[in-house]
Amino acid sequence: MNTIPKVITRFAPSPTGNLHIGGARTALFNWLFSKNQKGKFLLRIEDTDVQRSKNEYYEQIISTLKWLEINWDEEPYIQSKNVESHINVANILLKNGHAYKCYCTEKELEEEKKLYLEKKIPYTYSKKCRNILEEVSNKPFVLRFKSKLDGKTTLKDLVQGNVVINNSTIEDFVILRKDNKPTYNLSAAVDDYQMKISHVIRGDDHKINAFKQIQIFESMEWKIPEYAHIPLIHSKEGKKLSKRDDASTVEDYKKIGILPEALRNYLLRLGWSYKDKEIFSEEESIEFFNLKNIGKSPSKLDFDRIKSINEFYIKSTNDEILLEKLIHYSELYKEKIPKQFHEIIKINLSFLKNKSKSLEDIYNNSKYIFSYEVKEDQMQKIEKSKLTIIKHIYSLIKKDKDISKDYLKNIFDKIIETEKINFKDLGQPLRIILTGSEYGPAIYDIASSLGLNEFLNRIELFFSKIDKNIKN
Repeated sequence: MNTIPKVITRFAPSPTGNLHIGGARTALFNWLFSKNQKGKFLLRIEDTDVQRSKNEYYEQIISTLKWLEINWDEEPYIQSKNVESHINVANILLKNGHAYKCYCTEKELEEEKKLYLEKKIPYTYSKKCRNILEEVSNKPFVLRFKSKLDGKTTLKDLVQGNVVINNSTIEDFVILRKDNKPTYNLSAAVDDYQMKISHVIRGDDHKINAFKQIQIFESMEWKIPEYAHIPLIHSKEGKKLSKRDDASTVEDYKKIGILPEALRNYLLRLGWSYKDKEIFSEEESIEFFNLKNIGKSPSKLDFDRIKSINEFYIKSTNDEILLEKLIHYSELYKEKIPKQFHEIIKINLSFLKNKSKSLEDIYNNSKYIFSYEVKEDQMQKIEKSKLTIIKHIYSLIKKDKDISKDYLKNIFDKIIETEKINFKDLGQPLRIILTGSEYGPAIYDIASSLGLNEFLNRIELFFSKIDKNIKN
């Protein structure tokens, strides 16, 4: 009985920096494809660059993938632990005539490159050591793979379609350095084989590497995996997104309070589509995801779209869960919200999250509840003529002990009519006094969230500060 080979995908980041937004999308696509095919998704940490690889970045990659709820099926595969296997395969390739020792010095290679530059043609190694039959003793060497000299190779790419190149354009690439350390293409090919990877899904900047890795697979008589190369993510200006750009790493989005489910939904739609559907649950993402619906052109980051999707998820999130997310976010990136204010914020989330596009927005909207201060620059924005009106409002509320919306609206309407002013003339100074900022929720919502005693107390504190300033 024939059985369909199990789909196994992998995400293979290097721990040399925070997880890039493009890397997160690659991880998501690999994870979704494996789940759609009822297969496995593996995580491989490519840490063979000893100088640049750091444990803090390894930890950051792990925590970021967990935050995005992209979960792998086995223990992370650490590439540096498999170096001996890589070296062993390199030596088998050498023994079987698919690799050779190259004794060229750095100076010789630089001279070669200079000649190519003068002729204005792309540099590829001259292959001058390719046919040396006798061993050269006491001279350092690298191992180079013997690439095909003629003919063409077709990459049957599941996203890009058939990609054909002349074999002569692939140089005899290095597989072992002079210090006996394996290079990327060798290590990646060996690991993909040993991990039984069925589909290599990655950015299309790796397309040329596929041709090199396929030749290694062929030389070792291994089964070649399927390849799918995803177009890169570009900035809004249409340039390749680099780590120096704003919002290029997942951490950049976490800092401003983007929810993981919102970012995941956005990344799913960044270069992939299903009919005209925009919002996907996790179950729908797995059910509908396929490789044929990935576009062939680069996608542009649309920050407004990210925030719009985030706003949808904020509104859709249960208040209990949203509060937990806000508390955690504030502790990581802002000011810790004291426990005694958690319940007040939760009760008032209906308006605090209104029009909020991020957790940062909710934090800013609710900050007046747990961190109150009216600074001098804000105090100076209140005209002296408005202070008399505020005192009048204070005396009415203190007498009637009422800050309900109906009561406040009634006294505001009367004052506006009597003083011949706009609501803004009254609302803005009152908001500054009650929150310390001219921006924020509606006055009625602020009053409701503070309660009568705190409402009156803040007005009293404000005027006592003014009196103190006058005396000084």
